[in-house]
Amino acid sequence: MNRAQKAVQMFNSNFNCAQSILAAFADELNLDQATALKLGSGFGGGIGCSGEVCGGVTGAAMALGLRYGTADPDDQAAKTAVYRKVRAFADEFKLRTGSLYCRDLMGFDMSTSEGQAVAAYPGAFERCDGFVRIAAELLEEML
Repeated sequence: MNRAQKAVQMFNSNFNCAQSILAAFADELNLDQATALKLGSGFGGGIGCSGEVCGGVTGAAMALGLRYGTADPDDQAAKTAVYRKVRAFADEFKLRTGSLYCRDLMGFDMSTSEGQAVAAYPGAFERCDGFVRIAAELLEEML
């Protein structure tokens, strides 16, 4: 099973998009799976169900930070490099999907009562596995 398949399987097992992406790559990033799942848990539904940036994108940004980021506040080269990588990821994700925003990708906004009602219906998130797959495939290319 490749990482994209693993990420989709995790998403279909009731983890959010960010958790699914980050956990699918956890071993490659020297991160244990439980920590990856906890770290990604607040990013579902476009950051806390706010409809903002897709969890696939935020999960990938965290993964790129773990791989290419720095813990040295004076390492401007590493900071610039990771920003470029995250921006390249976001640009390509948007090109392939049409948006970075959960509410646009889903066609409803979970931050509203109307959107929450839609989200309660079976199959409301079936489009997400495609976005998770795209995010995982892009991330795999960049790592």
